Amino acid sequence: MSEPTTPAAFTNPTNPIKIVITDCDHDSIDIERAVARDAGAELVLAQCRTEDEVIAAAAGADAIVVQYAPITAKVLDALPGLKAIGRYGVGVDTLDVEAATARGVAICNVPDYGTEDVSDHAIALAVSLARGITQLDRGVRRGDHSLGPVQPLHRIGGRVFGVVGLGLIGAATGRKAKGLGYHVIGSDPLLTAGTVTADGITVAGFEELVASADVISLHVPLNQYTHHLINSDVLDRVKPGAVLVNTCRGAVVDTDAVAAALKDGRLHAAGLDVFEVEPLPRTSPLLELENAVLTPHAAWYSEESYAELKRRTVENVVELCAGRVPRNILNSEVLLGSVAR
Repeated sequence: MSEPTTPAAFTNPTNPIKIVITDCDHDSIDIERAVARDAGAELVLAQCRTEDEVIAAAAGADAIVVQYAPITAKVLDALPGLKAIGRYGVGVDTLDVEAATARGVAICNVPDYGTEDVSDHAIALAVSLARGITQLDRGVRRGDHSLGPVQPLHRIGGRVFGVVGLGLIGAATGRKAKGLGYHVIGSDPLLTAGTVTADGITVAGFEELVASADVISLHVPLNQYTHHLINSDVLDRVKPGAVLVNTCRGAVVDTDAVAAALKDGRLHAAGLDVFEVEPLPRTSPLLELENAVLTPHAAWYSEESYAELKRRTVENVVELCAGRVPRNILNSEVLLGSVAR
């Protein structure tokens, strides 16, 4: 297949490319500035929370880079010169992809920058739960040296590790779980139950996975189909002693339902890195539960992933604005010219 031809709307303008970072909570944007400087682009940092703030900050921009700010049809209509949107990260649930595509605006994410880091974190949470590490640590600090709070513990070898979502991160998590001795199964709507992936993961239906997995590790995008995928009904059907790990999106689980299952014993434990509301409110029932291990949306982070994310996010939009095909693009039909601006 030949390379797609970039339409005229994406060719390098006479004036320098203007890129606006709508919002960013990183310590610095030195990496982004270096990429923009090397490309001869102007880079502006804003801290937008609302549609109107994005519209005001991005006026005249060729591209925007987004962390959490809302990018809606209203925003896109107010920015008719916008050519590209770069998203810090994998998920694009804060962006109206359909509206952007209809207006000929390319959307880029960085789908593989944190594959190793997020899968490492998922495994770390799973093993911590399997061995009761955090509960034992809390006990020792209180002067309690008993095993009672974490019993029964079972050796990892032969236990079933269920991966929900066999994309890049889910597949990497499954490979690492196999290396620890788990029997790994996975579910994914794009794969047929009964088949085996290239990594040797047996594909199962979601219901079968829920009923048979000792560890349920979530690796799905957040959309209308996965919102509250883990709810009270599902938790009624989990295997006794099962643990839940979530490193994808907070709203994939019903927080209240998970808290209730942890309290009444339907779930033995849960390791959660993401939450429906972030930061996790101090009033959250999860904070009162000894069998919940909580981390602050940190799975993506390592020094290496942090630098790669920042660099590639800006590189993607620079490539688009310069008339070249970027490494990552979600709506490639925009480049193919099937959508008229």
